[in-house]
Amino acid sequence: MAFVQNTQSPGMSDPKFNCKTRIFRDTVPTMNHKLDHIDRDILRNLQTDATLSVDDISAAVNLSRNACWRRIKVMEDMGVIKGRVALVEPALVGVPLTVMVLIKTNAHDSGWLRQFQATLQSFPEIVGAYRMTGDLDYVLRVRVADVPAYDAFYKRLTSRISVSDISASFVMEEIKETTAVPV
Repeated sequence: MAFVQNTQSPGMSDPKFNCKTRIFRDTVPTMNHKLDHIDRDILRNLQTDATLSVDDISAAVNLSRNACWRRIKVMEDMGVIKGRVALVEPALVGVPLTVMVLIKTNAHDSGWLRQFQATLQSFPEIVGAYRMTGDLDYVLRVRVADVPAYDAFYKRLTSRISVSDISASFVMEEIKETTAVPV
């Protein structure tokens, strides 16, 4: 969508303008573009429900369908939108228990790190892995069925990587769990 406004300044150098007649085009994010309030509104809508149609999103953000689609496509190309997924209820698929696994290691060489990362990637129970500052080196977020399933996971993990200390905390109640990034 564009609208035209006459201007007294010929030859404007801004690429959004066309010589003597200023043409305001839909601002679409580019690699050097900071996200504006419309982009953020689009992201909020997609994070709430990724199954929304472009028509639904464009109506929600008060933008034409094509302009909305272009913005979404550019944000995908930029890596802002990494993917679209279905959120699964863990208890209904047999993994209701969340365990935070706390790891300290004395090994920090590149060979150990490659083996550690490859090992973590091979465990579907690990749904999050974070390198930390402070007293801990790594925190893993693990989803399992119950304490015996965690014990089996623990034995498999420690047989494949060496750590100086490993402990776990079992989540008693999930007070807040979200995949939405604040935008």
